Amino acid sequence: MSEPHSSPASGAAPTENERTWGMLAHLSALVGLVIPLVGNVLGPLLVSIARSDQSAFVAAHAKEALNFNISVTLAALVCTLLMLVFVGFLLGSALFIAWLVMTLIAAIKASEGAAYRYPFSLRLVS
Repeated sequence: MSEPHSSPASGAAPTENERTWGMLAHLSALVGLVIPLVGNVLGPLLVSIARSDQSAFVAAHAKEALNFNISVTLAALVCTLLMLVFVGFLLGSALFIAWLVMTLIAAIKASEGAAYRYPFSLRLVS
């Protein structure tokens, strides 16, 4: 599910501070549990704005988290429409579980200093 590749920062291992911010880029999406539909995008966007210019590692993780959460938001909107025919309830539940699991995996990878690419993510932010 993840594509291993080296840190974007000139071959050097990311610092502990960079790993922490990379992890927060993913975990900040959990704001979506409090502010549905936009919170999961807002968290990674704020991390991107605050730290992307300081670290290529953080920028890469923030961009991945942002792309994934935009994709999840679009999928959630489709699931909401499909609730009219009841299949949306099942798809929405599966989407929520997949979102939570993949967000946690990405946060763990970032804390380890590894790059991570979400599967099934639209690449809208470059």
